[in-house]
Amino acid sequence: MTEVDVIDIVRESIWVLLKVSGVPMVVGLIVGVAVSLVQALTQVQEMTLTFVPKIIVIFISIVLFAPFMLSEMNGLMETVAIRIAAIE
Repeated sequence: MTEVDVIDIVRESIWVLLKVSGVPMVVGLIVGVAVSLVQALTQVQEMTLTFVPKIIVIFISIVLFAPFMLSEMNGLMETVAIRIAAIE
């Protein structure tokens, strides 16, 4: 395996990482901003109010998007396995 192959695999791995982790992170960001807005409007400064909704929504998004995440990671693993098998 050459350096070009390794760099290509790393690039592909980073892209898959961004796709897989991006969905829950964006969902958490949206919920965090919404909760912060509600806290600012109502002047309720409870610390647990910021974490509990984000944890619940992130968990639900991981459960809902698990097939997509698993298929992306499976595709990467298949690509890596094919490249390893192709080494002479």
